Amino acid sequence: MRKVIVAPTAFKGTLGPSAVARALSAGVTTVWPEASVIELPLADGGNGTLESYRALRGGRLETLRVSGPLGARVSARLLRTKSDAVIESAEACGLHLVPPGQRDPLRASTFGVGELVLAGARGGSFDVILGLGGSATVDGGTGMARALGWRFLDARGRPLPEGGGALRDLAHIEPPARELEATALALCDVDNPLSGRLGAARVYGPQKGAGSDEVEALEAGLVRLAEVLESQHGLTPGDLPGAGAAGGLGFGARAFLGADLVSGAVWMIERAGLVESLAGAGLVITGEGRYDLQSGMGKVTGRVMEAARSALLPVLLVCGRIAGPIPPGVLPVDGGGRQLTANDLALLTGSGCRAIAGEDRL
Repeated sequence: MRKVIVAPTAFKGTLGPSAVARALSAGVTTVWPEASVIELPLADGGNGTLESYRALRGGRLETLRVSGPLGARVSARLLRTKSDAVIESAEACGLHLVPPGQRDPLRASTFGVGELVLAGARGGSFDVILGLGGSATVDGGTGMARALGWRFLDARGRPLPEGGGALRDLAHIEPPARELEATALALCDVDNPLSGRLGAARVYGPQKGAGSDEVEALEAGLVRLAEVLESQHGLTPGDLPGAGAAGGLGFGARAFLGADLVSGAVWMIERAGLVESLAGAGLVITGEGRYDLQSGMGKVTGRVMEAARSALLPVLLVCGRIAGPIPPGVLPVDGGGRQLTANDLALLTGSGCRAIAGEDRL
């Protein structure tokens, strides 16, 4: 084995994409010590986006204190390169910031994301790259917009409370006095629309703590937000793929920042030069914490496997848990649902490589 491409994403809650890539590489070299291993840590807009982009392009991390999903101040990072300010929305409004017993998607807000956007755009002609995913919110990006100066009012002209639960009473939207002086790009980790059967509330609301009645309240709020934006401002981004990402933050990024919505996985893979790196390779190794049906529907692990299969290369898939169908030409290695350490990943990868070399069976 002369050349191996290692292109994983984060194992959520345990290891970031760079640490995973190093662990997988260590497993490769136990079997093929002379192999050239190319590490391409990846993300799709969600967890690990800052780390992945910094590994590829460099830059300086800045830490700020911003409003968290339920209002308490949290530390959140942004990455500043020569021309870009890269923001991972989950740093400010992530589900990991709220203990399971305190999750409240009716009240959770993306206000802190707006604070990061303002900080990122400040101090020069920086383009804002906003990674979407892993949020505790279903507010359609209205919290972010409030931080930028937008106002959301009821029929009596009173500001609505923050969070998606109040949006059913939305009557007026007032734009800020001054627009943000930056271009924006939103990296979506899913392609769901804002509302409907596959929308932000009905698909992802339960994961954020919403019961059935709360899901319908959030759905009604997102529908109302789209109606008022269309009638008062002529904006209709609700059906765009990715509008439902991060609880409708994709919709808000388009409506309030003028951002283009793109697949985070495709965008990151292009910048990593994955397809070009496949030339002359004999194996591609990828992985994530949990591989399931959604992984093969536009997420980064599925995209890596698609690229490898298009190049007629075998794939080793290393995961903490595999709960979805595996494509042809992919050898899966399942960690059994355990929380895996870097050493565990190296051992699993070595086992998979030996099986591929014909020295062992999984």
